[in-house]
Amino acid sequence: MKFQVYILYSISLDRYYIGYTADDISERIRKHNSNHKGFTGKVNDWQLKYTEQFEGKELAMKREKEIKSKKSRKYIEQLLIEHPDY
Repeated sequence: MKFQVYILYSISLDRYYIGYTADDISERIRKHNSNHKGFTGKVNDWQLKYTEQFEGKELAMKREKEIKSKKSRKYIEQLLIEHPDY
């Protein structure tokens, strides 16, 4: 099963969200943009900015934690500059 690490951006919050999923990425974004109790449920303007593909859940989880552990907006924005596909 393939997994994706993804970065979303909300204009209204001016925040990034990092996650991973095995779901179809467009369906996952739709869920983030729906009204729910989680962090991303506060607004409905999340946009996909970045993805990475992985062959397994463990690798995707490791990469997600690596990005989050940087605790750095600069690091995230550098990833976006280096991979301007979105």
